[in-house]
Amino acid sequence: MSLTYKSYNPDVLNCLANLSSDEVFTPPKVVNDMLDMLPIDLWCNPNTTFLDPVSKSGIFLREITKRLIKGLESEIPELEERLNHILTKQVFGIAITELTSLMSRRTLYCSKQANSHYSICTAFKDKEGNIKYKNIEHTWDSKGKCAYCGASEKLYERGEELEYHAYQFIHTEHPEEIYNKMKFDVIIGNPPYQLDDGGAQASAMPIYQQFVEQSIKLKPRYITMIIPSRWFTGGRSLLDEFRKKMIEDYRIAQIHDFENASECFPNVEIKGGVNYFLWDRDKTTNKCDFYSYQNGQITSQMCRPLKVGNTDVLIRQNEAINILSKILKHKEKSFADTVHSAIFFGLRTFFKDYKSSEPYKGSIKVYGNKSSGYVDRRIINKNKDSIDKWKVIIPEAVGIGDMRKDVLKPILSEPGSVNTETYVMNGPYKSAEEAKNAITYIKTAFFHFLVGILKNTQHTTQKVYRFVPMQDFSKPWTDKELYKKYNLTSDEINYIESMVRPME
Repeated sequence: MSLTYKSYNPDVLNCLANLSSDEVFTPPKVVNDMLDMLPIDLWCNPNTTFLDPVSKSGIFLREITKRLIKGLESEIPELEERLNHILTKQVFGIAITELTSLMSRRTLYCSKQANSHYSICTAFKDKEGNIKYKNIEHTWDSKGKCAYCGASEKLYERGEELEYHAYQFIHTEHPEEIYNKMKFDVIIGNPPYQLDDGGAQASAMPIYQQFVEQSIKLKPRYITMIIPSRWFTGGRSLLDEFRKKMIEDYRIAQIHDFENASECFPNVEIKGGVNYFLWDRDKTTNKCDFYSYQNGQITSQMCRPLKVGNTDVLIRQNEAINILSKILKHKEKSFADTVHSAIFFGLRTFFKDYKSSEPYKGSIKVYGNKSSGYVDRRIINKNKDSIDKWKVIIPEAVGIGDMRKDVLKPILSEPGSVNTETYVMNGPYKSAEEAKNAITYIKTAFFHFLVGILKNTQHTTQKVYRFVPMQDFSKPWTDKELYKKYNLTSDEINYIESMVRPME
């Protein structure tokens, strides 16, 4: 027992990485996987400079320093001199809070004060060293939002004793001035992902994209960051412009994508997964090496453009590129054109004001959240002309955004019925037969696969149906017929069926 205890020497930063937090700590393995993307000659150059603009535990700076210590051994043989050179001339950080500034210095300098006698660097004259922290306040505009990050004044205006979450790196028009217009070869880190925006059900606003964009402003040779993968296809509207810039940016050389974020951050759930990327300032070709991972293994690798045709999203499944290209060649209308907003009839999810569990004169049926009942049809003021038509409804929230697990369960909504925003309605259809034939299509693996390309969260709003082609619903549909129609190969068919749950 004692032998086992003595031989067990866990990295404290691995332990920190296992803690759930809005500001997720990065495990050493992930850091080193990201550093492996960089050219090896950087580690042998005494003039290469590195910046972590969102330092939390200091792990990025520590692992960079370890590589430089080894790489510069022949250039600067004496260890103390080499270490002083690296820590004062090559490795820099900006902490996101006062606490993380102390943690980062402790990790990198072995002392929370860079100039203390415990520090492994003997060249610093001040306690900050090269890990800066400044307590920044938000700049509120007339709408009660921060002019830089968009934070809510109501939520983030607070006393000096509390953390503002006003991150120094993005709360300036001139990030180059933080380190006196110093030029950096590499900017690397794991930025904060979101801020509570005060919306319903603890909704949050993405901010990680601001750190990427600010890093690009500094024009380093390389940028590598690990961020949520929601930007590929969805997320808040704040990500629309960011996504457009990213998929059109030829300088993105590599993307490593993890649909299951726990492969990078154990015990932390990040819907839609995470990815880390390499941005190369001097790259000019339009192709990117895109890697997909499952259970710690690379399941797919392809050198491809990030932008496919006229699509405005990043398709994360490499194998889906050719399949989608075959479908788009038909230039058919999108099934999304038949899908309506979640509040089509004006009834919110929490609606429970049923008058009866049985129909009565002048009543209509309401399909609601885990229940249904009857109400007076006069309470419906939106889209009344669709009440007495055949419709199909699908739950708005389905699964977790993993096409291997999520399954759409359509419901036939008959004339004289409506639904709350628990469901998304498609149609209306001319007849019961048409609606039922549409349901046969919705239940195919083909349909689920095309939805899954865009659905990286639980939500099944109109936009996730964009790649699903419209069909003739005078007849029912099967996967076999659809595979033949779009001339899919046996490999493509096997891939589709391996990616979705078995259909009924």
